[in-house]
Amino acid sequence: MSRSYDRALTVFSPDGHLFQVEYALEAVRRGTCAVGVRGKSCVVLGVEKKSALQLQDPRTVRKVAMLDDHVMVAFAGLTADGRILIDKARIECQSHRLTVEDPVSIEYITKHVAGIQQRYTQSGGVRPFGISTLIVGFDPNDTIPRLFMTEPSGIYSAWKACSIGRASKTVREFLEKNYIEDLERDEAIKLAVKSLLEVVQTGAKNIEIAVSESYGVVTNLEQAEIEKIVAQIEAEKEAEAERKRARLAATQAGQASMFAGSVSGAATGTQTPAPAPGPAGATAPGEESGVQ
Repeated sequence: MSRSYDRALTVFSPDGHLFQVEYALEAVRRGTCAVGVRGKSCVVLGVEKKSALQLQDPRTVRKVAMLDDHVMVAFAGLTADGRILIDKARIECQSHRLTVEDPVSIEYITKHVAGIQQRYTQSGGVRPFGISTLIVGFDPNDTIPRLFMTEPSGIYSAWKACSIGRASKTVREFLEKNYIEDLERDEAIKLAVKSLLEVVQTGAKNIEIAVSESYGVVTNLEQAEIEKIVAQIEAEKEAEAERKRARLAATQAGQASMFAGSVSGAATGTQTPAPAPGPAGATAPGEESGVQ
């Protein structure tokens, strides 16, 4: 039944679905993973990047882009759609500076990006953008880090920590278990890398980390720094696994000693002695002595 409704973007199915928008969400779920973590005085973007081919320039394969001096964006989904949406957002940032002589706030540019995505779900002859975005940064004259997410449907929302793309549900559950308020810079970076390692099997070479530390101050971590953090995380995991093995061995040894003690106690326990026989010719009480 759905086949007659998924060809036109502007037609709802009887159960209230816009199938083209749901297909765009599926394109996002098939994209590489991106993670945003908000700390006390910084906000971290971490992305899974695809391996560059042998003859390809790795500088041209990037999943994190600048919209303005103080606004960063990461996306998951169709890279070509992401490039077009980023260009539109950059034009709006410069137009805002020219019109009101002030840089954009993070929520303003997020709302603008979400508005573009929503317009492409309501017009004939177009298709939705097949990307979700994480937009981070600091507002002018403010020290509070901001983190927003947009979806192909045009929804946007603020987050403390969020993930999009491949295995985003698994990564989000990991963040829910491990996120704490007011993370310092190093802790926020480590949490972002840890969450990406839940889905990235190749280690540091396929991870890209960018940190916004204040208004207009953005740092891209070098590969050596990311490798050092990954090595530290792996060492912590190994130490935790060793502690678990030691606890398990101690528990098994305790159970074995308890079992051995109970067996030896049962083997050396005294049995109840049988009653001594009475004198010859004596009869037990109530027993008749006559010969039948």
